Amino acid sequence: MDKEIRKHRFVEGMGIVVIVLALVRCAFPGISTDHVEQDSPLADSSVVEPVEEITVKVKPLETKTATRYLADGQRPHRIMSVPNYQRAFPDDNNVQLQAAQLWGVKPVKDRKDAENRKSELVYMDCSPYYAVDPLRASIPYLVPRAAILLQDIGQAFFDSLQVKGVPLHRLIVTSVLRSQADVANLRRSNPNATEHSCHLYGTTFDICYNRYKTVEDPEGPHRREVRNDTLKFILSEVLNDMRRNERCYIKYEVKQGCFHMTVR
Repeated sequence: MDKEIRKHRFVEGMGIVVIVLALVRCAFPGISTDHVEQDSPLADSSVVEPVEEITVKVKPLETKTATRYLADGQRPHRIMSVPNYQRAFPDDNNVQLQAAQLWGVKPVKDRKDAENRKSELVYMDCSPYYAVDPLRASIPYLVPRAAILLQDIGQAFFDSLQVKGVPLHRLIVTSVLRSQADVANLRRSNPNATEHSCHLYGTTFDICYNRYKTVEDPEGPHRREVRNDTLKFILSEVLNDMRRNERCYIKYEVKQGCFHMTVR
């Protein structure tokens, strides 16, 4: 019984203390913050300072394309090619034969006859711009007009490779002047070979478009590889310019893998 009385009085006492403290706070409202330090974030609870925003700038991913420059600081020219080889170079044998008969020599009988016609023909087996394949059905002679055309094509090809930043390559000539004996032998192994070949007149030659000779120092570093298609694109640009300037007629040969051309 005494414990319950003491407990009851303790609760009453605590209630009185709470009421007194509440009355004191109402009478003196500033008394509750006097003990708070001025530097404390609770010193002024009514003012909320804005939080400084932190902006993180993320740079977008940059896709950089390596730009090559030529030795003179110029950017290389674009490789364009022609839209369609057969449409760009459609000159068939009938068209070329007329030009061959106009500008060419009288057909030579055999190789001995060709040797005796050096006043009319130019030996063209060696050049810095092109190489000549081992010839089995032709001999390395052209009329001067055709020899100049071939030299100009090779030089223009070199110039085009340089301005496009492509390592130098020499063209490969696969067929040149054919004697009547060469044509006869060729027709025995290839019935589709025409008897009235433009090659008989020394005005016509074939340039391979799927093989090239890399120009490099035999004792120097190996040159970087270039796709034959890339070289073919560039060669087609050169030949297209020559044809548009009426320097030659050109036929794109699919089976033989060459450009067959006759000087104009």
